[in-house]
Amino acid sequence: MKRGVKQSIKHKGKKQLKATGSVRIISGQFRGRKLPVIDVEGLRPTTDRNKEMLFNWLMQDVTGAKCLDVFSGSGSLGFEALSRYAQHCTFIELDQAAAKKLTDNAALLCLSSEQVSIKQGNALSVLGQLNHAYDVIFLDPPFNQKLLPTVIELIARQDLLNMDGLIYIECEPAAGLYTVPSNWQLLKEKQSSQILSRLYQRVSS
Repeated sequence: MKRGVKQSIKHKGKKQLKATGSVRIISGQFRGRKLPVIDVEGLRPTTDRNKEMLFNWLMQDVTGAKCLDVFSGSGSLGFEALSRYAQHCTFIELDQAAAKKLTDNAALLCLSSEQVSIKQGNALSVLGQLNHAYDVIFLDPPFNQKLLPTVIELIARQDLLNMDGLIYIECEPAAGLYTVPSNWQLLKEKQSSQILSRLYQRVSS
């Protein structure tokens, strides 16, 4: 959950490698496991409440799915999907230390290279290099960076969302004025004072 461009890095400042917290997998084969999270400025894992809401929205669509976690950060959403028997998840993370921790946590869960791909780098650049589509995309960028329109446009242009595929977008309410392609149908929406959550599905034009 970091931004891809240098001026929009969610984790600004000096990198710190120390794991000072954790994220919890709430259901599936790894239920109850806690994954260490390094202390990087700006890291904002999705709350358990929002994560539970999201995966209730997704229901059985995660099983066997190929997932893309664009601004991975702690990897909370991608690892939750893998716990719920997603076939594969590609993680994109800008911060080198956070990307290393994703690799460590994948190993901790004994996930294979066929199940996990971790791409460290600028999210916009990495998205531009992907050449296959996904069933589920998690798009939870850092707040107050105004990159959602660019990322959404890139995902659509690269055809990264399969037909009938699902894309979850989480942002601060003020960033909710973005537009999506006409063939992305809004399925679910919930807003609090701090977070706007939406789930879209790609449908036939």
